[in-house]
Amino acid sequence: MDVMEIAKTIIMVVGGALGIAAFGIIFGLFYKGIDRKLAAHMQGRIGPPLKQPFLDVRKLFVKENIVPENAIAWVFNLAPIVGLVATITILLYLPLGGFPALLDGVLAGKGDLLLVLYLLMIPSLAMVIGGFSSGSPYATVGAQREMATMIAYEFPLAIIIITIAWRLSIYSGATNVFSLATISTIPLWGIAGPLGIIGLIILLFTLIIVTPAELSKIPFDSPEAETEIADGLTVEYSGRNLAMFYLTDGVKTVVMGSLIVALFFPYNLSPLFGLSSYPAMILDIVFFLVKLFIVILFSVTLLRIALARLKIDQVVYTYWVPLTLLGLIGLICIMWDHTIMTQFQIPTLVEMIGLT
Repeated sequence: MDVMEIAKTIIMVVGGALGIAAFGIIFGLFYKGIDRKLAAHMQGRIGPPLKQPFLDVRKLFVKENIVPENAIAWVFNLAPIVGLVATITILLYLPLGGFPALLDGVLAGKGDLLLVLYLLMIPSLAMVIGGFSSGSPYATVGAQREMATMIAYEFPLAIIIITIAWRLSIYSGATNVFSLATISTIPLWGIAGPLGIIGLIILLFTLIIVTPAELSKIPFDSPEAETEIADGLTVEYSGRNLAMFYLTDGVKTVVMGSLIVALFFPYNLSPLFGLSSYPAMILDIVFFLVKLFIVILFSVTLLRIALARLKIDQVVYTYWVPLTLLGLIGLICIMWDHTIMTQFQIPTLVEMIGLT
């Protein structure tokens, strides 16, 4: 590869990264506005305008950035930056709108799903470190709760990922089973039998319940419980630091929604209509945004309206016992499904419609 090709690759990666960052921030704030508006209507209120999250961020960036006297200043200021950068980085590994991930085949391609799982921990760890460094007792309690919540939901999340990778590993056409490109190319619904589809529905439900904990939303927002610990982790944050945490929350909402879409709904409409070029791109992007909205609606909005906040011990119990068992049931269903299909030579949905 000569110098010109290297320079062209760098420009494409940097330009693409900036574009994806803008996409994550804009649509993260936009979906936050939709979430707040829908939640208000469900509760019989008018609610703020859809542009309110954008106004909030603009207001925070022009406000004074206050650092508590007892805080470790450099850690306190660095934590929001680390959280936002890590969250945007995850988007670079996710297929968006029918397009392959920006870093697919560049820095990823084999284990990018595992890398995504590790990167998902960084924003939460950044908030924990920022909370501890602030010197506030409320933030310290919030940080302790956040760590307990992280430990709790990582177990069912790991079961989901391992199950998906295992099912792909025994499929003859799959390579690099921890690659999101592979998962997007071989939708799991098409290679599963009836029992496997039940298992996938169970895993999807489990991931939907994991999502509000990843985003610290009701009913799993005990680390930021306003009525108990005055917003906990971010109680001492203000100005641009609080704005970056606000942006991190918006972008992470897009990340979690896009991850669910990539794992369970990696379909595009353009092949169905025989479209190509720009019409296909536009249709696939619009369809992706619709899927993203539906996922956020069910995993964030409806849950936080329908359920009350859980105590931290209830949060841990929910993930370690019911959801972990539910994930294991989904794993067993998928394993039995493969055994039954192999023993009785039952064709998969993909084979029945002649796609292999």
